[in-house]
Amino acid sequence: MADIGRVLRDRLAAAFETVTGSTVDPALRRSRHADFQADGALALPGDRREIAAAVARAARLDDLCARVEVAGPGFVNLTLADAALDRMLAEAAADERLGVSTVEPETVVVDYSGPNAAKEMHVGHLRSTVIGDAAVRVLEFLGHRVIRQNHLGDWGTNFGMLVEHHVDGGVIDESDLSAFYAAARRRFEADEAFRERARRRVILLQDGDADTIALWRSLVGVSRRYLMGVYDRLGVRLQEGDFAGESTYNAELDGIVAHLRERGLLRVSDGAECAFPAGFASRDGAPLPLIVRKADGGYGYAATDLAALRHRVEELKATRLLYVVGAPQRQHLGMVFAVAEAAGWLAPPVRAQHVAFGSMLGTDGKMLRSRAGGAIRLTELLDEAVARAGAAEVGMGALKYADLSTDRIKDHVFDFDRMLAFTGDTGPYLQYAHVRIRSIFRKGGADAAGGAFAVADPAEHALAVELLGFPGVVEHVGETLEFHRLTGYLYGLATAFTAFFERCPVLRAPDPVRGGRLALCHLTARTLRTGLDLLGIEAPERM
Repeated sequence: MADIGRVLRDRLAAAFETVTGSTVDPALRRSRHADFQADGALALPGDRREIAAAVARAARLDDLCARVEVAGPGFVNLTLADAALDRMLAEAAADERLGVSTVEPETVVVDYSGPNAAKEMHVGHLRSTVIGDAAVRVLEFLGHRVIRQNHLGDWGTNFGMLVEHHVDGGVIDESDLSAFYAAARRRFEADEAFRERARRRVILLQDGDADTIALWRSLVGVSRRYLMGVYDRLGVRLQEGDFAGESTYNAELDGIVAHLRERGLLRVSDGAECAFPAGFASRDGAPLPLIVRKADGGYGYAATDLAALRHRVEELKATRLLYVVGAPQRQHLGMVFAVAEAAGWLAPPVRAQHVAFGSMLGTDGKMLRSRAGGAIRLTELLDEAVARAGAAEVGMGALKYADLSTDRIKDHVFDFDRMLAFTGDTGPYLQYAHVRIRSIFRKGGADAAGGAFAVADPAEHALAVELLGFPGVVEHVGETLEFHRLTGYLYGLATAFTAFFERCPVLRAPDPVRGGRLALCHLTARTLRTGLDLLGIEAPERM
């Protein structure tokens, strides 16, 4: 069975076309006065109430609705029939995908996390990692071929400094990457001789010197092991095979520049070769440059980003490119996309999207910092979440849910007390709702789906309507990547279940009522578990 909202919307749209002779959005939404309300007539000229009445007659909803009523200036209120709910619930329960259809698949690259090698992940990396992982999970569930890409910062001038420090006896420990980096930085700033050796080491690295490359690989290897430890703790799907750092594209950079030159897209500015994509200007109105090759002959981020984009289109055959990167990179990515379009690499059906997100703030509204004023190590944040929650699955779930339940483009206010609460719109509340349902089956000695659905009580009706909204929400999130829509749906479902549980006895109910209510419980647990999994959150059996 398709999403009930889509079925109603399609029938109403056909009825509007019959009545008006034109295409009209039914403007269907949930309502306090009925299960659904269609407001499409309000935007039309003429007697809106009469139009709404004609649409209600033409919509042919007798098989779905117990009542179709016109209210106010032209609202069409729809109350679903319990028998129709029983039928649709049975179809959803019989489907291992809970009614969610697979889509016409395409190859989607998701670029997310993107930390720097030889540095520890800090709290600022959490949002990209969590949002990107949710994107991967939802798109895979919908049937797309998803390629994860972790664009690790593993190249550049800093690595000359780090390799030289390693040569001089500096030891890098994956349990404290920051100490190694900080020591190398202090030497670079204080010691002119070391600074000169580090600069020469950069040249050796870029020229492919075997000994230098071996040392560089050793450093990056330690970083990768550290990163995989963090990813394992977070429970995200990134694997070592998904690392595609800046170094991956070194051999392609000359070709990138040559292609852009041939297309006439580069010109020299202050010794650097730059692209000037249309529509981007500085505050004084001057064309804004995207530096592809620096005056010293080196390559910057733009060249690597363009090479990565071309690789994803031409080699990975992706048609949808998602960049899960903070909102401050909007201009840079917009310029990269514009140059890629001009170069012919980004052309329909291929499209690129910046999946932007806001900053992580403390409860004081300022950037989240440690007490010493620096960035908070991500491992320390994870440790505290688990310690406060008392269980890893609850702590990790609370962190992820708090992030994903915020409209991602907005700043996320980080508050441990709020996110770990067992009441309200939180991860632990949803996990506990799942635990409560599983306890029903343990207490009743039943672990089956129950009997036939037989919706009768208003609380059963409300829960049934919520359950049937799952397919539409997942499909919407797959298009928009607005994960707060899914968290909002799951919270509404958990709230509807709580109301049902408090009003409708399950194990004490007589048959066949007991069997129908067990069936509702079982489908609710499956839906909660599936929805939480799409967010990367575990649904525990006990808490």
